[in-house]
Amino acid sequence: MKSTLSPDRTELKERWEEFKAINPKTRIRDAAKQLNTSEAELVATGIGETATLLDGDFRELIKEVGSLGHVMALTRNDHVVHERKGIYEKISFNNHVGLVLGEDIDLRLFLGDWKFGFAVSENDRHSLQFFNSFGEATHKIYLTEKSNKEAYHALVTKYTAADQEVNLIVSPKPEKSAEPETAPDIDVAAFQSEWLALKDTHDFFTLLRKYKLSRKQALRLAPEGYAFRITPASMKPVFDAVSETGLPIMVFVSNPNCIQIHTGTINKIFVMGPWLNIMDPEFNLHLREDAIDEAWIVRKPTEDGIVTGIELIDKEGVMFNQFFGKRKPGIPELKEWPELLERAVTKLN
Repeated sequence: MKSTLSPDRTELKERWEEFKAINPKTRIRDAAKQLNTSEAELVATGIGETATLLDGDFRELIKEVGSLGHVMALTRNDHVVHERKGIYEKISFNNHVGLVLGEDIDLRLFLGDWKFGFAVSENDRHSLQFFNSFGEATHKIYLTEKSNKEAYHALVTKYTAADQEVNLIVSPKPEKSAEPETAPDIDVAAFQSEWLALKDTHDFFTLLRKYKLSRKQALRLAPEGYAFRITPASMKPVFDAVSETGLPIMVFVSNPNCIQIHTGTINKIFVMGPWLNIMDPEFNLHLREDAIDEAWIVRKPTEDGIVTGIELIDKEGVMFNQFFGKRKPGIPELKEWPELLERAVTKLN
């Protein structure tokens, strides 16, 4: 995929510079939508100045990120941004599926569509940024004041692409199809029986596929007492209650290429416009409350007992954020977690 810098990229760079001058606070993901392009293509306009195109096996690159020391891992989707500081530890891959299982940085990586990588340096802020074939960000890694900059520069040098004038070939993203209004004709009793027989929360995805149900459809057909719809406005009271009690929780944010998890307490919470924010020293979350079409408390059986979670779903039926009490396989969930939810949320009939 070798070519010379195209007039199209030059024109996009000019539009991008003009846009930034007028809208200095707009995030690059949002700017890409307004400019009818992709975030990866906007980053690529800085090649030779603020960006360096990376090449090679990104699995091998990720295995070396631990050498950078303390960094900030960022994973997001359209509605929520998850930022967690720490060190990349216990990194492993099985084909294109990767795990990072450190005490602070906890990731599930799906590298099958990690197509583009860049090292980005702007205003003395250094990062590694990865994008899928649609030019959407899959995962980003930012240096902190505690990071090893020499190791970062060595890593960038090692994985710098030989051809820095390559034109990115970004695939058009398929239009999202509307969720069916009616559920398929299924044996509801059999579905509920299998729900009650679950042994692991991960088996829930298999159950949905078996019965060809969307998440919303499945939750509406849940066994009695296993799914409750709550008001989206319940999230602030839940955050406040978690902060006040000091209860450790788990916060999951995912996109098709990465899942990022925070396990621990949360403290500083505030609302700014449509964003509900957690702003702690090592963990930040930015959640667009107006993107929550439906919010549910969901109970799933496991070999360790019932696991209770909050699931946030957007208008297109995509679950984009999950919350649990702190737990690990082999350990029951904290009994204080469902008790807290019972006090904090407002249920809908």
